[in-house]
Amino acid sequence: MASMQAVRMHEYGGPEVLKVEEAPRPDPAPGEVLVRVHGAGVNPIDWKVRAGLTRAFITHTLPLIPGWDVSGTVEWVGPNVRGFEHGDEVFTRLDVSRDGAYAEYVTAAAGDLARKPRTIDHLHAAAVPLAGLTAWQALFDDGNARLAPGQTLLVHGASGGVGHFAVQLAKWRGARVVATGSQGNEGFLRELGADLFIDHTSARFENVIGDVDVVLDTVGGDTQARSWGVLRPGGVLVTTMALEIPDQARQRDLRGSQVATRTSARQLEELAGLIDTQAVRPVLSRILPLGQARKAHDLIEAKHTRGKLVLDVIG
Repeated sequence: MASMQAVRMHEYGGPEVLKVEEAPRPDPAPGEVLVRVHGAGVNPIDWKVRAGLTRAFITHTLPLIPGWDVSGTVEWVGPNVRGFEHGDEVFTRLDVSRDGAYAEYVTAAAGDLARKPRTIDHLHAAAVPLAGLTAWQALFDDGNARLAPGQTLLVHGASGGVGHFAVQLAKWRGARVVATGSQGNEGFLRELGADLFIDHTSARFENVIGDVDVVLDTVGGDTQARSWGVLRPGGVLVTTMALEIPDQARQRDLRGSQVATRTSARQLEELAGLIDTQAVRPVLSRILPLGQARKAHDLIEAKHTRGKLVLDVIG
């Protein structure tokens, strides 16, 4: 059996459970493609799986290879696969219940693959899938915000992975964007298109902004609770965190929605098109080699990253 270098966890725990080791190279099943991994995106779900926080709703078999954002090249196609061949550049969000992309190779469902954006490298492409899809689905999908041109969007955690895509997508859609963050991120967020910036360390956003059509909450807790008060009647709060809808929100005809991100090759292709026309760009805070996966988890768990973290697998 062929082998590969991979980062695996044999138990749940802190970053120290991540070990670089030899692992069996997977073989693509019918309908799957073997991808040579170039870049693996690092997301909060990665450390939550590693810490065992997702065991109540995601079943895993240990040892497990984490990391479910990938960009790379097609190495081999399994039976019943059409439309892909050796050498094609692809990216996707992988099935989170299976082994991920902290490895030299990974298998993916052919139906989930999209062509990598032509104008960026694999490391930047690996930063797109989960955060980009989450922002897209939060803002545009039925059941969520359905953001329209001319509406006002308030984004909490705007400099993070999901937030920085949301700012750009909303501007592309023609919305007015209000972004909250720390003072050091003001220039960054204005460059991405934010019309108004609120430093959450020195001002309460509810004292600055009101009559908002949509709130995108990536923070939760007290921030979410205070956000209901800035929405106009009929407005919507979309969150990536746990959702709590107070009685007074229902009385004001406000709606809440929790994003359950799904992989969509069609939406990834739309995101790739926006990247290639420079309407959207993924921003990387750090690029680390595969062998520094533990450090990547330390950084993502500390929640101090701007944009995205990516592991360089191919070197």
